[in-house]
Amino acid sequence: MATEIRVPTLGESVSEATVARWFKKPGDAVKADEPLVELETDKVTLEVNAPASGVLGDIVAGDGTTVEPGALLGSIGAAKPSAQPAPAPAAAPAGAEKGTSAGYGNHGDVAPAAAGATSGRDNGPAVGRLARESGVDPANVPASGKDGRVTKGDMLAAIATGGATAQAPAPAPVQMRPPSAPDDASREERVRMTKLRQTIARRLKEAQNTAAMLTTFNDVDMGAVMQMRQQYKDVFEKKHGVKLGFMGFFTKAVIQALKEIPAVNAEIDGQDLVYKNYYHVGIAVGTEKGLVVPVVRDADRMSIATIEKTIADFGKRARDGKLGIEEMQGGTFTITNGGIYGSLMSTPILNAPQSGILGMHRIEERPVVRGGKIEARPMMYLALSYDHRIVDGKEAVTFLVRVKEALEDPARLVLDL
Repeated sequence: MATEIRVPTLGESVSEATVARWFKKPGDAVKADEPLVELETDKVTLEVNAPASGVLGDIVAGDGTTVEPGALLGSIGAAKPSAQPAPAPAAAPAGAEKGTSAGYGNHGDVAPAAAGATSGRDNGPAVGRLARESGVDPANVPASGKDGRVTKGDMLAAIATGGATAQAPAPAPVQMRPPSAPDDASREERVRMTKLRQTIARRLKEAQNTAAMLTTFNDVDMGAVMQMRQQYKDVFEKKHGVKLGFMGFFTKAVIQALKEIPAVNAEIDGQDLVYKNYYHVGIAVGTEKGLVVPVVRDADRMSIATIEKTIADFGKRARDGKLGIEEMQGGTFTITNGGIYGSLMSTPILNAPQSGILGMHRIEERPVVRGGKIEARPMMYLALSYDHRIVDGKEAVTFLVRVKEALEDPARLVLDL
């Protein structure tokens, strides 16, 4: 009996995934728990392992197919199937050789599946769900997916235009940019956006369209933190097994400011404001596939050493694609550090539905006045983007000033001042 390969539970708020690639071909031998197929969600990439040993049978959801939790991906047979002789011509109807008649159980005849419209199973559960909800028949929707499959995007486009019909087929996918000159086109490379990149683009644009986003700036003298870091970095690493960076200080400074200005740790839910009396701080991490934001939960209960360990672990696993979906959910505020790439100043976009995000930038020596004298000091620009629907200008500025004060006098972080 064949063992089914199905999409596992993807995590809270993740309703679908895209089949990125199969590691095996039908007929290949597989071992139990061996990675078989890679799925991309809007948050992470995950591998589905073989539920049993055997031989990979039919692949139901090919590369590029959108699937939901529990959807059938393929199957594993107990033994490698041997070639079956075709039914004797005399036993088949006269038209069988041309594929015009399919005797029930004639597995060698694939014409009926190819003759009709692409089935809901082939198109994937997301397409089937949209078809049921909208009444638009996928058979009448021009397909842009692999092997003639209708994609979720095809269905959404058809629904937006009132539904496509067989008599008046919709045009090919809309060209979002003017065509390049022939000489230029031959030197271009077109690569489909990953699920993660599509989601990043959609969420960032939604944040701009939904929130009344505004950014306020300040600068901070990093001299005191740098001196403390230099003084204790060796003994810190020896004791805790992790390097003493800046993120622990920034996370602690942010938490103190959030406690004083709770609106920056709130979000809008309908006509209500939800104030979070907990501090789950998201730390933006850049990977080859895009930006992900793992969450340091209850960071207010952690020491700087624990925060540094957690962030270092997140960073490594994010680059290896090993983060779990649940580790990137539930954040109440986000910190992003463009300074590691050399950014001098930026206006970070909110991580909706959060009402605030702090942007860190590079440290550089700049002339400042101290005690009536001009000195070269290690300065960093800070940027707080906030949702003006929730956070007033006074609150935003005060928040950023509190972060600045804590970093310029790190004793405040220890004394909780």
